[in-house]
Amino acid sequence: MIEADPKANLLRYLQDARDALLWKLEGLSEYDVRRPLPPTGTNLLGLVKHTAGVELGYFGDTFGRPFFRGDPPPWWYTEDAEPNADMWAAADESREEITGLYRQAWEHADGTITQLPLDATGRVPWWPEERREVTLHHILVRVLSDTQRHAGHADIVRELIDGTVGLSQGAAHIPPGDRVRWENHRRRLERTAREAGED
Repeated sequence: MIEADPKANLLRYLQDARDALLWKLEGLSEYDVRRPLPPTGTNLLGLVKHTAGVELGYFGDTFGRPFFRGDPPPWWYTEDAEPNADMWAAADESREEITGLYRQAWEHADGTITQLPLDATGRVPWWPEERREVTLHHILVRVLSDTQRHAGHADIVRELIDGTVGLSQGAAHIPPGDRVRWENHRRRLERTAREAGED
């Protein structure tokens, strides 16, 4: 049952997206969680690392609750950081380290969300000056949307790796079918696309 509290609703859906993103790593080798599949290099562990950074920045720095004490990690969003350094894991960054950071980001973010009202204001330091002032509600919707988007990326990357699909373990949310059924379905769609492209 959906709760009447808007903040609780948003947090519930955010947690669902977080859980889905981590589930996409389960049962895969170190290579597969880091494996870049599309031309931009999107990979499962990189999506988790990036999303951890998103939560730490938006729910931390924006509301005067920075997560890092002292120097942030080299991939953190600074002028000196390598572009896209938050979108992949270096060989010396373990899966446990990155997923652990993501869980710490949840705890830090949930502290901000719990302590502040939805209309609390903060400032996003990396946004243009005229748009920097935001509410917790705005940031919560933004991060929820971003996390769901990356969970969708993870869905496709995982399917390309080993065919695993679905929202969570035991909840595929797609019609049932074995490999043969899906291969036939895909061939049918390919034929349809080619027919449409001939016009």
